[in-house]
Amino acid sequence: MTGGAEATSVRLRNVTKRFGVSTPPALQAIDLDIGRGEIFGVIGESGAGKSTLLDLINGLTGPSSGSIVVDGTEIAQLGRRALRTVRRDVGVVFQGVHLLSNATVRKNVALPLRLARRQRRHTARIAREREAHAVEEIVSFVGLSHRIEHYPAQLSGGEQQRVALARALVGRPSLLLCDEPTSSLDTSTTGDVLQVLANARTEFGTTVVVVTHDLDVVKAICDRAALLERGVLCEVFDIATSGYRSLPSYREQVVQELQNPPTQAQAAR
Repeated sequence: MTGGAEATSVRLRNVTKRFGVSTPPALQAIDLDIGRGEIFGVIGESGAGKSTLLDLINGLTGPSSGSIVVDGTEIAQLGRRALRTVRRDVGVVFQGVHLLSNATVRKNVALPLRLARRQRRHTARIAREREAHAVEEIVSFVGLSHRIEHYPAQLSGGEQQRVALARALVGRPSLLLCDEPTSSLDTSTTGDVLQVLANARTEFGTTVVVVTHDLDVVKAICDRAALLERGVLCEVFDIATSGYRSLPSYREQVVQELQNPPTQAQAAR
């Protein structure tokens, strides 16, 4: 994706992150642009620096050197209060769902709005009315209106992940960061989650960054993907997709794997 600063959601320039002077850098001299409205994948083996990259973009940790600009704001040098303001426009889905077990879907999704209301000291009645509408709207968006009064233990893994996405999207962030959002899901429920991400880009214009080890996820949803190896950005790939493409069903995968044995050349590899 090309264009000027207005077309860029995230820009990293010569970003290095070290966690100790005697250890190799977790990330080294990263230059990367992520376009506004793009669905961007970050791939690599365990320890490649993928989650560290998300933490840097979200301001959870600062770079050892280099520049990080999110929606036009250089975040590396921001104070705590200013950083909180920037992060209000960034939704995050961490690896693992992390829902409140003693709260319903409605209350889990409403949590970011309630915290923001306390910080901004809105008039309580007006704010609560807006919150209720926003929560119901986003729960419907992820297809879980019929589960809104259920607790996490009453939901499937895929439904729990969609609740986590609703919670991250309820404030209509311009940027959504997802760390392995489908790692524990089967093909069918993975498709449901990816459809929500694709719809968020289409309906809200959200820029989505997806860290994943699953190349099928990248092929299904991403416009581009960056390959990290041992903290080094090796390459950025253009993905041949024009929007979300559904993954094959579990049955289709079984048929392909079990009823179509590999050729002799493939078996010899």
